[in-house]
Parts: sequence; structure tokens; C-alpha cells
Amino acid sequence: MALVLFHTSKVRQALKAPASLGVDAVLLVGLAGLVAALAVIFGQATAPVARQVRIDLSLWALPRYTLLSLGRGFAAYLLSLLFTLVYGTVAAHNPTAEKTMLPALDILQSIPVLGFLPGVVLAMIHLFPTRQIGLELACVIMIFTAQAWNMTFSFHGSLRSIPTALREAAALQGLGGWQIFRLLEVPAAMIGLVWNSMMSMAGGWFFLMVNEAFQLKINGENRDFRLPGIGSYMSEAVTQHNRLAQVGAVVAMILMIIIVDQVFWRPIVVWSQRFKLEDSSDADVPHSWMMDLFKHSWLLNLLRRWLGRRRTQPSIPAVRRSGPRRPLITPAVKRIATWLVMAVLAAFAAWGAVKLLILLIHLPIRDLTPGKPLTEREDWIAVLLALLASFARTTAAVVLGAAWTLPVGILIGLAPRWSHRLQPVTQVLASFPAPMLFPLVYEALVWMHIPFGIGCAALMLLGSQWYILFNVVAGASTIPAELKEAGAVYRMSAPQRWRRLYIPSVFPYLVTGLITAAGGAWNATIVSEALLGTDVRTFGLGSMIGQTYDSGRYSLLAAAVVTMSLFVVLLNRVVWKRLYRLAESRYSLNA
Repeated sequence: MALVLFHTSKVRQALKAPASLGVDAVLLVGLAGLVAALAVIFGQATAPVARQVRIDLSLWALPRYTLLSLGRGFAAYLLSLLFTLVYGTVAAHNPTAEKTMLPALDILQSIPVLGFLPGVVLAMIHLFPTRQIGLELACVIMIFTAQAWNMTFSFHGSLRSIPTALREAAALQGLGGWQIFRLLEVPAAMIGLVWNSMMSMAGGWFFLMVNEAFQLKINGENRDFRLPGIGSYMSEAVTQHNRLAQVGAVVAMILMIIIVDQVFWRPIVVWSQRFKLEDSSDADVPHSWMMDLFKHSWLLNLLRRWLGRRRTQPSIPAVRRSGPRRPLITPAVKRIATWLVMAVLAAFAAWGAVKLLILLIHLPIRDLTPGKPLTEREDWIAVLLALLASFARTTAAVVLGAAWTLPVGILIGLAPRWSHRLQPVTQVLASFPAPMLFPLVYEALVWMHIPFGIGCAALMLLGSQWYILFNVVAGASTIPAELKEAGAVYRMSAPQRWRRLYIPSVFPYLVTGLITAAGGAWNATIVSEALLGTDVRTFGLGSMIGQTYDSGRYSLLAAAVVTMSLFVVLLNRVVWKRLYRLAESRYSLNA
């Protein structure tokens, strides 16, 4: 019976609202606008490479720039969603692969974007030397690196926490692997995936200025790889101190976030509530004006009835051939193909390891130059000390973020009405590129006489706290109504409900939020420990990576990135893996 709750055909209800030609007119205009927007994005991607990049700071250029940035964000999101479904499913079903895949995921989400942005840009330029599509793909890949990880962690955690009773019910009904994935696993992970998708889109905007306004020094020559978009518009406005353009960019960003939230994310959040794991529903059901509006669409209702008839039509039985069917690909061919792919990957990894080792060998253990300050030393001791400094700041950012997002997220998730009211606000706050606020935060730190080396943890907090909030909200919104009713029946006091029901129920989601927030904090070190466009910086691994890539000191850059990766693996083994096991063994519905 419980499995039927996830069957989408059982939860869809026929819409019996009166049709309205006005709604259909709005729908057709929206479709025409979407086609026009795709044409603009396609035209930009296929245009010839511009030798001289000029960013127009007039307000009339903002709509086109905003549209181009939004197109890159959604292209990266589709890539992230595909990666999430494949990577998360394999890791959840293959314990052997999971031991390698999860640490690799943790490393990838923690390495700052600028650690591998130059290599991606140069590789894409070599693949497409005459067209803008190379730079466009590089930008999409960089946005993807800020989106995919928290979605994958959430999806993997949801699959691991599916109650055993549901999996046994699926096995008793004889469902195959694809049917289990489509009818059980994806619906069970839907709410967490939707909220983390919103967080992914928000996280993608964090490095928008860096991704679209990228410039690199090659052989002593500054190369301009900027792309027209709202990120490069913001960067150019800051560089030229154009206050009107900065205000216009902020307004355009906020309007874009609100429109996307109301037209795209809010309907998906409302739709995802049908996949809650419970037999009863809350009285306060969230609504979307967009979904309510399109209930009156004659075209959509006609399309829905046509698709319904197509599904109910009996299929023509296939003609069976006599004799055994031979597989198209024999097991021997599969094994040979697998070994060839593994050999190519191993050769590529070995080649990269040799190049990396050569870079690391050239870095001395200690720089013996007399009187050289620690912030300018290029040695392994300086790298390790910078690691400790950045670790202290990222830990402080995650702890401070969890301190306020855990109670606030639970309160929002328990009240769908407040979730509906606050979702646009949290979307704007989480999606707005935090580096634009860093100068204001720095002025506040100076006014409060807080050293930048300590206060830059607040800058990391701006880029990491939302991962925890969105995951906790998703966890609180999935608490079954039966458990809430049981708390009322047993007359639990408010502290008892928080201690015995709410916090244990959201604990698996909290662990996912903490992991992704930690990765976001490490990723934010590069723009938090050194303010963009200024000489304000503090000693740490992030500022070290920024300085080395600017000056072309690739041995120090490689040492900093490798040190951060190894440290993240250690954290994964010592902290996050144990918390994952605790969440699965004690604080899941399967426990």
C-alpha cells in the first residue's frame, strides 16, 4: 500500500476548472518568449570569438545580459541533475564504489573554482578556437561545479534512507531496477532534491562574477575571456565605479530571482508535496498561483486528456521470434570495452599524476629567504599553516550557520504557509551573489574594529549558510503528519518535541547540509580571504590560491590544491562518514 503512494498515476487528479482563453493567450506568449530567448542564447554560443570584449554598462543592455546568465545557469542545472541521478544512484547501490565516490565528491565540492578554472577555459578554447561556444561551455561547467555536489549528496542520502518496508514491497510486486528507480527512489528523494535544486541555482550565482569576467595571464600576456552577462556587467560596473550600473545590476538580479522562483520553483515545490511519505496530509497545503492559473488552460487540459488516452490504449503485442535471442553485445566484448576504457583512464591519470608530481617537487619544504614575511613565502610549511588558518575560519562559518539555520529551518518547514511566504525571500538572499556584498561587510568589520583575518569568516558564512537552511527546511517538510499527531497524543511539551521529534527527523538532512556547507565554505575561501578588486587580504589557503593563479606560480598553486584535497579526505573519513552512519542507523525512518 505504501508503495502506491509514490506512483504518480495514483496521485494525479483530473483538473475540472473552467477553461479561459486569456490563460491560453498568456501561455502562448510565454512559449513564444521562451523560443526567442533560446534563439538569443544559441546566437551568442555560436558567434565568432571576440578579440576585444566590451561590456555595455547601459541599463538597456541588462535584460539581454540577464537572459544570457540565466540560460547558462539552467544549462548547468540540467547537467547537474543528470549527474546527480546517475552518480547518486550508483553510489547508493554499490557499496564498493561508494567508498571512493563519496570522498571524491567531497573533494570536488571543496576545491575552489579558481583551482581548476584556468585549465577548463584553456581546454575549451583549444576544442573550439573560433567560436564562443568554447567559453560558454567553460562557464557552464564552472557553474555546474557550484551546483552538482549538494544535489548529489541529498539524492544519495535520500536513497539510503528509504524504509526497508518500501523496498520489500517493491520486490514483492516484481518491480525491475528501472521501475524501482522511477516509482520509488526518485519520488522518495523528490522533496529534498527540489529544495537542493533551488540551493544549487543559488550557489551557481555565487561565482558568477568570476566565471563571466574571467581574465588570465598566459606567457606574461593578459588574455580577456569575459562573456556578456550580468556577472561581467557587475564586475565592470564595480571596476568603473558606476553606481547607477551597480544598482541596475542588483535590481535586475533580484527581479530575475523572484520571477524564476514564482514561475518555475514555486510550482515544483507545490507539486513535490504529493510525494511526502505519509498516509494523511496536512491541513495547510501550499499553493502556487501559477499552477492555479494554468488549471484554467484549455490547451493544457486538452493535452492532458490526449496523453491520458495514449496511456490507456492497449499496446500491440510484439511478434515473437522463434529460437533464443542473441545479445547484441556479448559479455566478452563488454569486458574488453571495460578494460579499454579503464586503461585509457589509468593512462590519463598517470600522465596527470606525473605532471602534478613535477610541480610539487619544485616547491621547497621551507623558504630560507631571510626576512620574508609568511604571507609571501613559497614553501610547504607556509601551505600547511595557511591550511590551518582556513580550516579555523570554515569551521567557524559552518558552526555559526548551523546555530541559526537549524531552528529557523525547522520552523519554516513545519509551517507550509510560512514556507510559501518566505521562499521568495530566502531565494533572493541565497541567490544574490554574496561577493557583491563583501565590501559592505568589510566596512562593517572595520567599523566594529574586527580584524579581517577573523571577520572574513562572516564572508564565508554568507556563501555557506543557505546549504544548511534549505536542507533543514526540506527535512522538516517531510516529517510525516502521523508523527506530529503522535507527539500531540502523548502530550509532548515543546522542548520534548524539538529534542525527540523535530531534530532527530531532520538530522539526515542536517548532515547533508553541513557537508555541503563545509564544501561551500572551503570554496568561498578564495573570494573571502582576498576581496575581489582590492588589496585587502589575509593569510589563508584561499588567498594563497588566488595569488598564485594571478602570478602564474603553479607549483604553489598545485601544492595548495593538493593539500586542501587531502585534508578534505581526512575530514570525510574522521567526521562526515561517521555522521552519515549515525544518521542512517539512528535517525532515519529505516532505523
